[in-house]
Amino acid sequence: MSSSFWPLIKFVPAQTHFKFTRLAPYAAIVSAIAVIASVTCFFVVGLNFGTDFKGGTLIEVQTAGPAPLAQLRATLAKEGLHDPQVQGFGSPSAALLRFRPAENADPMAGVNALKASLTKQFPGIQFKRVEVVGPKVSGELFSSGLMALGLAIGLMLVYIWFRFQLQFGLGAVIAIFHDLILTVGILSALQIEFSMTSIAALLTIIGYSMNEKVITFDRLRENLRKYKRTSLRDIIDLSENERLSRTLITGSTALLALAGMLFLGGPTLFPLVFAMVFGIVIGTYSSIYVALPIILVWGAQRGDDEPAKPLPVRP
Repeated sequence: MSSSFWPLIKFVPAQTHFKFTRLAPYAAIVSAIAVIASVTCFFVVGLNFGTDFKGGTLIEVQTAGPAPLAQLRATLAKEGLHDPQVQGFGSPSAALLRFRPAENADPMAGVNALKASLTKQFPGIQFKRVEVVGPKVSGELFSSGLMALGLAIGLMLVYIWFRFQLQFGLGAVIAIFHDLILTVGILSALQIEFSMTSIAALLTIIGYSMNEKVITFDRLRENLRKYKRTSLRDIIDLSENERLSRTLITGSTALLALAGMLFLGGPTLFPLVFAMVFGIVIGTYSSIYVALPIILVWGAQRGDDEPAKPLPVRP
């Protein structure tokens, strides 16, 4: 099918000439404000830790009719459970019950007692899922998750350093920290549950963001070797224009694949998919307006293995 029948087949021009570096100072201000707001929100509001990190018990129930949230909450309080939380979950008849057992009490004994009480008060109630996590296990999970994030970022720095240059590696790592801080900030601001699946989402964001940086740096290094007498600012603009169509196609494909799970995956998948969608968007942005401006300020070495070429003439 030719593009005359469907013009949307080719919605990105073959050649673009955007001046990306002109917006770098304004992008730096926006990024700085966003990072400060994210850090402030993290310390003031905090993360909505799930049972994985906070410890306690989670029970997913389904009632015969619409879930009576107020009555379920009253039942949990009557049983003497600490920090009882009840919220709707997916369908109108489903609910999530979260609580911490009484001090020095057997968690499973408390679960069994609560099940008996709920079964008596709400005939036909079904228990779909039960998760019990102790405080020691939750602390170990959180520490392991932070270690995994730190190790991934450290390995990425070493990889970029050896493949490109040190300033490339630092630019990539600073951009990844930028992505992670903003992602954690929005999760904190919206109070989206933060659990082990959120750690998996952050690791996925690191991988996607680093892949974007590698492609960006590879094109930049190639042009640095070809156009040795051209200013670094112009080479950055040229490199970004050359890979713009690839960036848009890759990013939109990933977002389309995640859109179905975001809107149709239900509450269980929502925290994971939301973090990934936001991370893909912010990772694409940081490749252009965080990693590259650091290289622009620091400078970059140019290889001497190829003769210099003039910059392509732009129509």
